[in-house]
Amino acid sequence: MAPNRVTPPTLPTQPPRTGWLRWRSSGLFSPGAQGATLLFYSLVVLVPLTALFSSAFTHGWGVFWRDATATEAIHAYRLTIVCSLAGAAINAVAGLAIAWVLVCDTFPGKSLINALIDLPFALPTVVAGVTFYTLYGPLSPVHLTLTGTWVGITVAIVFVTLPFTVRSVQPVLETMTFSAEAAAATLGASGVRTFFTITLPTLSPAIITGAGLAFARAMGEYGSVVFISNNLPYHTEVASSYIYSLASSQNPVAAAATAVAMLLMALVALTAVSVTSRRLVRGR
Repeated sequence: MAPNRVTPPTLPTQPPRTGWLRWRSSGLFSPGAQGATLLFYSLVVLVPLTALFSSAFTHGWGVFWRDATATEAIHAYRLTIVCSLAGAAINAVAGLAIAWVLVCDTFPGKSLINALIDLPFALPTVVAGVTFYTLYGPLSPVHLTLTGTWVGITVAIVFVTLPFTVRSVQPVLETMTFSAEAAAATLGASGVRTFFTITLPTLSPAIITGAGLAFARAMGEYGSVVFISNNLPYHTEVASSYIYSLASSQNPVAAAATAVAMLLMALVALTAVSVTSRRLVRGR
């Protein structure tokens, strides 16, 4: 009698389409959907940017360079960059501390504070500007006048951009197991050394990302600083106020040129942050 032959099971040539693969193949990402997505992105982002660049270069490169590098514009750039860097640096430290407390500690009112972190996102920035002007203006109830100073501008920027660092660091902290920190502690490493050699390098990509987003956001801030800065040309006039003054004085070409310059600065900053964060992640 011939032995029974067992036919080996036929293996599927492709894995079953479950979860993400089934959702992806369901037609949501069809060429038509991709075209609609690109059309929406073009209408919302690309078309306005094209109009801005077209207006900035209406009279050629020479006029663009003259408007973008005017003396008043340079002073506005310098003040904006300094205050934005200061605000981003402050929020990098304060945001890390706040995120650490929200993740690692338990205390009454924690949920309320966690919700209030996003308040600057929901609050109109001009409301924040009026608030700071009332608190630190000429009639300050705390007898502290910051109007017309770079310190007052930085304080307003810190308030507006605080959520960026907190929300960038908080998810990373929530996923950390701290096993390496525990191992370092058992080997006799101090808490400070453990933080700077293990914890901080792990969190540094998220901290840099949050600080970079805060810096880019601060570069274009207007509502929260328009009152407290006093908009003094060559002294406390930030770039956004300078652009508004150009547009109000019927000089839209110069306003567009200055806006393009600010846009390029913010783009360079975001690119540098992205590259640095990726390198830190790969190095880790």
